[in-house]
Amino acid sequence: AYTERDVAKAEDVRLRDEEVDQMYTGLFRELLTYMMEDPKTITTCTHLLFVAKNVERMGDHITNVAEQVHFMVSGERAADVRPKGDRSSFTVVEPEAPETGAS
Repeated sequence: AYTERDVAKAEDVRLRDEEVDQMYTGLFRELLTYMMEDPKTITTCTHLLFVAKNVERMGDHITNVAEQVHFMVSGERAADVRPKGDRSSFTVVEPEAPETGAS
């Protein structure tokens, strides 16, 4: 989008940011579940959480560039405010209830 000064490509990049956010939120939930199920995975999963968060932030920065390209080429701001899809701060993973034996 940037090198070609292409508003359509910039808009496509901007709209795909939500997809990146959804992938991050799903991975966040999955890694939390692994850590709860097996505490031995906490170190590895924590490293993966940092990697995933940094990839999500890269997506946000790329989206910012796409919005700047849109303005640079068209002279207008993007039509709407992009949604913030990163919902990881609202994620709650409930531990499974312990099994009770039949009496």
